[in-house]
Amino acid sequence: MDSETQKDTELEPPSIIDRYYTRWYRADMKGQPCEDHCILQHSNRICVVTLAETHPVLQNGRTIKTINYQISNGCSRLNNKVSGKSKRGGQFLTDFAPLCRITCTDETKYTIYSCIRGRLLEVNENILERPNLLLEKPSTEGYIAVILPKFEESKSVTENLLSRKEFESIVSKRDQQPQAS
Repeated sequence: MDSETQKDTELEPPSIIDRYYTRWYRADMKGQPCEDHCILQHSNRICVVTLAETHPVLQNGRTIKTINYQISNGCSRLNNKVSGKSKRGGQFLTDFAPLCRITCTDETKYTIYSCIRGRLLEVNENILERPNLLLEKPSTEGYIAVILPKFEESKSVTENLLSRKEFESIVSKRDQQPQAS
């Protein structure tokens, strides 16, 4: 009996993400309802762009047909090459710079944005070959991109983002609204 009580009182240790990253959110990106993005900010300034749990791609059992980092004829995020300590050569992104486009098997298309200003360090090429990573592990192996904000902007980069508590409040209000038919 004592061992059962002990097991109940033991808390599961926090995940790597919860331990080392701060979660920030952007709700209804560019006015698109429920198109929520999550930014995982590490203490070393590096930010990982992922889909929020509430993003439509992760809802209703959708499956991904394609992920495309080709933003326009002259711009592919796959061509991003960084080098050196200061990460020279990385594409500079604004808050609303598109990172990739996701097409689901039902032909619904979603554009994923950077949400923050900074230098693009890398895009996740693994999700091109295995798009299910985005569905199964969106915060870890299924991330979209890694961005490094300018040192001067590293404190202010989250000003336009929501904390987890603020985001959960918005989601709960959204869930309480009657659905349009």
